[in-house]
Amino acid sequence: MKPIYLDYNATTPLDPAVVAVMRPYLEEHFGNPSSTHWYGVQTKKAVETARKQVAALLNCDADEIIFTSGGSESNNYAIKGAAFARREQGNHIITSAIEHPAVYEVCQHLEQHGFQVTYLPVDEFAVIDPDALHKAISPQTILITIMHANNEVGTIQPLAEIVNIAKAHDILVHTDAAQSVGKIVTDVKTLGVDLLTVAGHKLYAPKGIGALYIRHGVALEKLMHGADHEQNLRAGTENVLEIVGLGKACEVAKQRLEKNMRHMQKLRDQLYAGLKKRFPSALLNGHPKRRLPNTLSLSFPNIEANTLLDELEGVAASAGAACHSDSIDVSPTLLAMGVPIEYAMGAIRFSTGRFTTEGEIDRAIELISDAVARLQPSQAGGVQSVAEFSDIKLTHFTHGLGCACKLRPQALERVLADLPVPDDARVLVGLDTADDAAVYKLSDDTAIVQTVDFFTPIVDDPYHFGAIAATNAFSDIYAMGGRPLFALNIVGFPSNRLPMEVLREILRGAQEKAQEAGVSIIGGHTIDDTEPKFGLAVTGIIHPEKVLTNAGAKPGDVLILTKPLGLGIITTALKRGLADAETTQTAIEIMSTLNRAAAEALTELPVNACTDITGFGLLGHLKEMAQGSGVNVEISADSVPVLEAAKEFITANVIPGGTLNNMEYVADVVTWSPEISRTLRTLLCDAQTSGGLLISVPAEHSEKATETLLAKGVKAAKIVGQVTGLSDGRIVVRPG
Repeated sequence: MKPIYLDYNATTPLDPAVVAVMRPYLEEHFGNPSSTHWYGVQTKKAVETARKQVAALLNCDADEIIFTSGGSESNNYAIKGAAFARREQGNHIITSAIEHPAVYEVCQHLEQHGFQVTYLPVDEFAVIDPDALHKAISPQTILITIMHANNEVGTIQPLAEIVNIAKAHDILVHTDAAQSVGKIVTDVKTLGVDLLTVAGHKLYAPKGIGALYIRHGVALEKLMHGADHEQNLRAGTENVLEIVGLGKACEVAKQRLEKNMRHMQKLRDQLYAGLKKRFPSALLNGHPKRRLPNTLSLSFPNIEANTLLDELEGVAASAGAACHSDSIDVSPTLLAMGVPIEYAMGAIRFSTGRFTTEGEIDRAIELISDAVARLQPSQAGGVQSVAEFSDIKLTHFTHGLGCACKLRPQALERVLADLPVPDDARVLVGLDTADDAAVYKLSDDTAIVQTVDFFTPIVDDPYHFGAIAATNAFSDIYAMGGRPLFALNIVGFPSNRLPMEVLREILRGAQEKAQEAGVSIIGGHTIDDTEPKFGLAVTGIIHPEKVLTNAGAKPGDVLILTKPLGLGIITTALKRGLADAETTQTAIEIMSTLNRAAAEALTELPVNACTDITGFGLLGHLKEMAQGSGVNVEISADSVPVLEAAKEFITANVIPGGTLNNMEYVADVVTWSPEISRTLRTLLCDAQTSGGLLISVPAEHSEKATETLLAKGVKAAKIVGQVTGLSDGRIVVRPG
């Protein structure tokens, strides 16, 4: 069954009447509206009919409407167009702290071009204080841009008061009405605004179409140049198909406005009453009365919103905060409202729509209540039933993914910098290097290597998760040149959310991988946790004089990588349901492949340095190697093995937060050749789970090294760069 859709503020489905009116312009009427023959006339008439329909909904003249590609373009045109057209009169703009990115990022851009912007605060209900607005006005103020209704909490701003204040000072007023048009009355004559943004996909029209109301007499500097389309205000052949759809959607909205408002509010209030009854501690975000009739932002204390949504597969909604391993990214709106962090991190936005039914709301109340109860066992009568084993997708029970959810490297560096370096002479590798394992000398011919590694699921199958986690942990021993002896389990498990059979499968996967490594898992430690986590503490053995670290690279060395990059990207796509079975299986096979064969090859080679590539990505770990060795390195980007499927996901912006953190981490040491694409830069920084080894060997042994690795079955091994000289750890990335 499809999830119950309660995310109408994100986008709306197409109204059947909209689909019907669009179809002829998909199948039959294809003419260019600028053409004067019959084909062009048909589409021209359709565009102008739609313009009248939009104008009727807003109560303005048709020539005050221009069509755009959507709400973002309308906002850009209104704000930039007004700012540059009135620049001789002043350079000050006033907006609010809770605007959509399509407004506040435009304002931030204008600040880089000589404009001054005031960001007004809001109260606990997300309402702007008109008195604060009045005080912010200066002789240089030329534009006020305040949203009509907030997209997250639904609060409706006092636009009439804002306009009255603005008119007294001859200041233009723009409002982003993307969320309000079609849901409440948006009569521009009553509102008094000069510019108003419409987004089609918020009112049952297609995505990629919008409109901008421009009051008669308001001059804007043109943004889109090329021809005299749209009254010479916006160049580009009209998107007839979607313009027709937007026009019809506006007509339908005008006809059914009162009915739709009552319907959406009734169901919104039904949902709120049902959840509030079961969870009295839940907090309503936004104004209790002056808010959109369909919007309910509700905070469940001490629950992470994205964890709740992962748990809540039967309901489609949006989170107000994103929780990471080292931070909680709370939305600017909730921050501006001063919502306490324990509530803000658990904020969920539910938004009803024209097609929502009472039965769906009743079912949603049950599903949401069960999910919250599993995450808050003390609420609503204790622990609820756990998920059925056959239905489990393990990545849906965590908000982080594998090594991509490690602490940001910058944060970890600050913590480790404050810790004293052990002065025990038997500690051969400790806090003084960036290696992931420690080495302790027992005798002249024996040292122990020890590491610990654990993380959250990166695949849905529990068995494969256990196998990958074990493989990842053993890798730290192999990277030091050691041989693992035994391991201990480290388990965090949500027993109130998942059946114990899941844990049994995780342990089985790890045990079988340990057997492949030739060791036993002989115990461990388990705690109850809010999400599944698994890893191993591994003890190994090595000769004290044969320890490999990441700090021994020498000028003239070549760098060899043994596994392809892109695993963090692909596992993120897997969690989002975007990776196909073949891509998923390929990633699982790579992550489940022990670095044992590569480590055996190291014993036959004169290796100067080695590290495994995990959470900090290739360049993050290479930065540590270069700085630890006091050398500069050069990477041949086109030589680096990568998973081709990851490139497509990067283009679609499916990128884990850990990868973005890595790009920031290496920014101070990496010089990119201009030819290196964004896609390749992302791959070189991608947070890997159970990635390959990065090996630094003398150039004269490079051929032997690759032959030996190939003979051991390490087929993906490739030379990816070289150490260019002694220095301070700079990295140059060239195409090839």
